[in-house]
Amino acid sequence: MTRCCHILAVQYRSKGGYDMPTENSYLSDIEEILLHRHDNGGDYWATPDKRLLKGAPFTTIESPLYLLELGVSADDPIMKETANLIFSTWKEDGRFKIFPTGSIYQTAESARTLCYMGYANDSRIETTFQHLLNTQHTDGGWRCNKFSFGHGPETEYSNPHPTLIALDAFRFSHYLNNEPALDKAVDFLLDHWTTRKPIGPCHYGIGTLFMQVEYPFRNYNLFQYVYVLSFYDHAKKDCRFLEALDVLKSKTQDGQIVVERVVPKLGKLSFCKKGKPSISATKRYNEILHNLG
Repeated sequence: MTRCCHILAVQYRSKGGYDMPTENSYLSDIEEILLHRHDNGGDYWATPDKRLLKGAPFTTIESPLYLLELGVSADDPIMKETANLIFSTWKEDGRFKIFPTGSIYQTAESARTLCYMGYANDSRIETTFQHLLNTQHTDGGWRCNKFSFGHGPETEYSNPHPTLIALDAFRFSHYLNNEPALDKAVDFLLDHWTTRKPIGPCHYGIGTLFMQVEYPFRNYNLFQYVYVLSFYDHAKKDCRFLEALDVLKSKTQDGQIVVERVVPKLGKLSFCKKGKPSISATKRYNEILHNLG
């Protein structure tokens, strides 16, 4: 562990900067995430040429979300500098170019992270929201132009996961439950619950892996699907959403979320141990219940 990582984590603990159910376990999680800060050759989990999604799961776009889950303040200097780095890739048309070649997925991912970090009302993010609305696909979702599986008829659809990511960003905005275009995106995702077939250029389907509760939110899965849609009035009373919610409820133990799947490199972190109840994941689950009122 580098000295700076240890000092920062201790400062959080001494200042009450995060809410830890088990203080030492959360401290070690924060230290571990900070330990990867220079893995990609640059600072703040980036490469020197600002590839902000390289080195998963410890990337510039993802790592701040883990720290927020652990209660680290978005006002912390490291978090502020990370946000500045993400914003440095913003373009005047609203896109984020976090790789030398960008895509809608990267723009939605960047906007989502910045919204979680408290920048939903920033004028640049408003421009990004407008860009997303202007580039919405005809079926209501969003898609990238990377055709990893060729150009079959299924690739004419949007990609469900980028669509979910975009809706997760929009829920922080004034567009939430006020924009018909977002209702169309919700319908696209609810339709996928029925068809379940692999669709979009990246072939997102609903199968065994989707039904496993994954935390933290990284891939297209049941937990994230229900969580994001629970903010949208258009979904809350839909039988497809309620069916997905019932499946998620059936997987809880004593009202707690038990992590069924986690990317191996995050497996050592205490807040998302596979096969164990997660207090921070359960907080997200309780948000779902609160949203449904």
